[in-house]
Amino acid sequence: MQEVPGTFLALPLAVLPRPKRDSGFSAFELLIVVAIVGLMAAIGLPLSSGMIDDIKTRGDAQGLSSAVAQAKLTSAAKFTQARLFLNMAANTYRIQTWNRTGTPGWVDTNEALFLSDRTQFGFGSATVPPPETQVDLAQAPACRDDLGTDIPSTACLIFNSRGVSVLASGLPATTQGVYLAGPSGTYGITLGATGRLQVWHTTQAGISSWKQR
Repeated sequence: MQEVPGTFLALPLAVLPRPKRDSGFSAFELLIVVAIVGLMAAIGLPLSSGMIDDIKTRGDAQGLSSAVAQAKLTSAAKFTQARLFLNMAANTYRIQTWNRTGTPGWVDTNEALFLSDRTQFGFGSATVPPPETQVDLAQAPACRDDLGTDIPSTACLIFNSRGVSVLASGLPATTQGVYLAGPSGTYGITLGATGRLQVWHTTQAGISSWKQR
C-alpha cells in the first residue's frame, strides 16, 4: 500500500479491558479495624491514666519539698520565723512569716497552693516512717494561731531566724515529716535536726519499701 505524502495511515487500536478499580473496604474489614482500635484504647487508657496520676502525685511531692526549702531560706533572708503551713482538710499549703513589727502575727507570703485532685495529705498504705528518720510515723505538729492555740487539721514545719528547724515553743526540732498519698503510693518529705531534707516514696507498708527520690 502506497503512502500518500502529507497523510497518515490510521490503524484501528485494540480496545483493551480496563482494570477493575478497588471500591473500598468491606464492612467486615471495617469492623475488624474498629475492634482493634477499641482493644488498643481499652488497654492504653488505664495505663495512661496511671502514668498521669503518678506524674501529678510526684509533682505534688516535689512542690512540697521546694516549699520546705523556700520556707527555710525565707526565715534566714527576713531574719524572722517562717513556716510551711499545711491545711490538711483543704489539701493546701503555703508559706508564712512572723511579723516582728507592728502587730505580731503570722503573715502569708504567697497564695495557698493546692494538691492535685487525687492526692491528699496522709500516709496511704504506709505504717512506718522512712529508715533513720522519725521514731514513729507522724505528720509535723499542728500549727498554732497568733495566740498560741493549736489549729485543728493543720501541720507546720517551722524555722527560726537562722533557718534552723524548731518547734512552736522555739526549741530545736528532731526529725519531722509531712506526708501525702495518691494513687501511685505515699510520699514523705522529712526534715532532720541538721536541716537535711529528703524525699521518700513507698507503695507498701514495710520500712524496707521506702525509697529515696
